[in-house]
Order: sequence, then C-alpha cells, then structure tokens
Amino acid sequence: MVEQVPLPPPPPQWVLDLDSKPIRKSKPASIPDPPGYVAGGTGNTKRTKQTQQQQRTPPTAEETNQLKLKKAWELALAPAKQLPMNGIMMYMSGNSLQIFSIMMVFMLFKGPIQGLMNVNQVFSRFEAEGIQSQMLGIKLVYVLMQLLALGLGVWKVNGMGLLPTARSDWLAWETERLPLERAIPAFR
Repeated sequence: MVEQVPLPPPPPQWVLDLDSKPIRKSKPASIPDPPGYVAGGTGNTKRTKQTQQQQRTPPTAEETNQLKLKKAWELALAPAKQLPMNGIMMYMSGNSLQIFSIMMVFMLFKGPIQGLMNVNQVFSRFEAEGIQSQMLGIKLVYVLMQLLALGLGVWKVNGMGLLPTARSDWLAWETERLPLERAIPAFR
C-alpha cells in the first residue's frame, strides 16, 4: 500500500494578491497629465527632455526683475520676523546678570550689527539695471529692521541695569542715592 502524502494547504488570498500585478485603473479623461509626464515612460527618455525644453520658455527681463524684487523684499523683512521670538526670549531670560542672559544679549547685538555692516553684500545678488531705485527702498527697510533688533537689545541691557542712566553713573563726585526706607516682604 502506498502512503499518500497530504498536499499543503493553498496559500492565503493576500499572498496571491501580492504576487499578482495591480489592475490598472483607467484615468478619467477630464484630468490632464502633469507637465512633462509621458505615459508608459520612465521619465528619463530623450523625448521627455526634448518636450520639456520645447515647452519651457526663458523668462523675460521684466519677470526676472519682479522675481528679484520679491525675493529682496522677503530678505529685507526677515529680521522683523525674528523680533517677536527674540523679545519673548529676552523677557523670559530675566534681568539678572547670568551667563545665559549675557550670551543672549551678545547674540542679540551681534546679528543686527553684522547685518548692518553687510547690507550691500546681502542684496548684491538682486542688483539689476531696471530696479536700482527700488532696491534703495528695500535696503532702507532692511536697515530699519536691523535697528529695531538693536533697539530690542538696548531695551534688554537697560532692563539688566547696565545702561548708565543716573547722574552718578557719569560724574565721579556724585554719589549714588541711598533709599530712606526698604520694604522687605515677609511670609507668615
């Protein structure tokens, strides 16, 4: 008598689904192909590159100038976007003389001073013949934003008590005022 070996069970449906190719769904005719897409191609064919070169026209000088102005305005207003964050950080660091608050104030002064010294270098890539007069206004706004950041640093230094604002800070013979009373809170 020959012994029959039982057949293994058939594979589950998910295994069969993984082995089979997906069914292509037909694309609705109302949706156009994206620019540069070639159906059935890999995207690296000569025909694709030729059609992209034929379809793309170089921008005119006016379009280039408008784009340069837009990017220059974004760059000029960038320091203003940092002001709220820097203000909150300066407020939260407190007014005591600690290494953390001193380093924060140093960095607050360093950025705007470097920005003011490099105004022409920052905007040199946006210079063009047709927009020189408009670039002057953009540079002026950039300088104003850097001065606002410096003003924030001065506010912080004043809050820390490092600005000489009393007469005794300037005159050697003037003594510091001594308070007549001191209030010390007590907790019960």
